[in-house]
Amino acid sequence: QVQLVESGGGLVQAGGSLRLSCVVSRLTFTTYPMGWFRQAPGKEREFVAGISRTGGRTVYADSVKGRFTISRDNAKNTAYLQMNSLQPEDTAVYSCAAPGSPTYSGAVYTDGQNYHYWGQGTQVTVSS
Repeated sequence: QVQLVESGGGLVQAGGSLRLSCVVSRLTFTTYPMGWFRQAPGKEREFVAGISRTGGRTVYADSVKGRFTISRDNAKNTAYLQMNSLQPEDTAVYSCAAPGSPTYSGAVYTDGQNYHYWGQGTQVTVSS
């Protein structure tokens, strides 16, 4: 079965950086756009960043634009989220996701409903 496994979360002080990784197995990674989402306690899950299957197109939530960078290494079946200038409001469980079907377009999905496969999540905590 398809697996998405995140890593790289942790505790960091405000202004610090973290790099999340999402290793994907059992699907043809090069045909799937990827997304990162986060959910803070008591809040709904929200879109953070998305990337097309080739990496040629990226989309960011306004709240992270200029601070976070999504990327992918198709040779390693891995998506990344580089997070800089972290703030306490970035504290959440971060999850990567892949849609249920492959695509050969440059699509990037921002709606969680377009995603079918989810990782277990990794906790990011930013202290003030």
